[in-house]
Amino acid sequence: MSIEDDIVDQLVKQAIPLRSSDDLDVLLEAIGDKKVVLLGEATHGTSEFYKLRLELSRKLIVQKGFSFIAVEGDWPSCYEVNRYVKQYADAKLDAREVLEGFDRWPTWMWANEEVLDLIEWLRTHNTALPPEQRVGFYGLDVYSLWESLQEIERYLQEHGTPEQLDLVHEAFECFEPYDKEGQHYGVSAAFYGESCEEDVLKLLATLHEKRMRYEHDREASLSAELNALVAVDAEHYYRIMVRDDAESWNIRDHHMTEVLRRLGDFHGPDAKMIVWAHNTHIGDARATDMADDGMVNVGQLVREAHGEADVFAIGFGTYRGTVMAAKSWGAPMEAMQLPAARKGSWEELLHRAGAQDQILLLSQEDPLLGHKVQRHRAVGVVYRQQYERGNLVPTVMARRYDAFVHVDESTALRPIVIKKVLV
Repeated sequence: MSIEDDIVDQLVKQAIPLRSSDDLDVLLEAIGDKKVVLLGEATHGTSEFYKLRLELSRKLIVQKGFSFIAVEGDWPSCYEVNRYVKQYADAKLDAREVLEGFDRWPTWMWANEEVLDLIEWLRTHNTALPPEQRVGFYGLDVYSLWESLQEIERYLQEHGTPEQLDLVHEAFECFEPYDKEGQHYGVSAAFYGESCEEDVLKLLATLHEKRMRYEHDREASLSAELNALVAVDAEHYYRIMVRDDAESWNIRDHHMTEVLRRLGDFHGPDAKMIVWAHNTHIGDARATDMADDGMVNVGQLVREAHGEADVFAIGFGTYRGTVMAAKSWGAPMEAMQLPAARKGSWEELLHRAGAQDQILLLSQEDPLLGHKVQRHRAVGVVYRQQYERGNLVPTVMARRYDAFVHVDESTALRPIVIKKVLV
């Protein structure tokens, strides 16, 4: 028998059929009292991944008292969702209108029917809770440089001093020539020394100081501070990305980890955190070939910061189906065929072990799954079937994740349709 046959035999014995949301309870039992739960996805466009993460998040919030969900999304747009689900007095009242705020490509990642169900549930769940106990929804990503500066300006117009407003206006003026194109700024900063770094660092410093003084408005001032952190790290990210993919990746994942840390500090020592992000972010980079290129990710950094005993990472994958993606960066979204996984890949072995949805609990001590490298599919927002081989990440599964959820046949996300009233 081959190693692959041995793995399939083990999967047949070990995998747990996933037929209903009740079957997810085995994951809750395995999570126990851990404070950080990382929920992945093999694509940014698969409906089942979002639905299963919703079910798991709902159970974690209701049964284990988790404090918030933080996602691979922009802080400003996600903060509008946070205001909606926490029912702020001046928040938008329609969930679809809130999701319209995710208007930067790829819009379908968060403006979809599956996320709509999540935030409607969160809002309903929060209704019976006092404001200080309501469950939040936040964005961890680094891309919203201009939107974050706009949010800082809006905040400072109401709460800031003239000196602070001058700082944000100086930052705007510095970035203005680049027409909201991060790559244009990156080229100028990397090759011509036209950096806005000093402007955004000053802004971050003054907003951190301000939050310490305005405790009565902590979440709004926290938001302003994190928008400033986005501006600082986005400036660094765009400046580096034109020269070094690995270093820019690390800047991004260090940023997401730092936002998560600040959110945890804000919610107190008993805070429990749920993260939704791609497998490439939440699965420990040290279990993949990313480590060979000097790359780190959220999964690794959070495990290092909190310790293995306090973090639980769940990967998600699929054998075949359809997926929402685009053929090139910025191209229109479309539902594409996701072909059957390649022979010998992790997804193909799970399919061979039983053509059904399955849950697998993993242990780093497993003599096979804790040591054997298998290819594992990862699809981003851009997908081309002809380059499928390039979407396979060599992985030691039980060192990358604590558990894995396999969807044998999956379907594409359902982007929301915004109905605008013509005046």
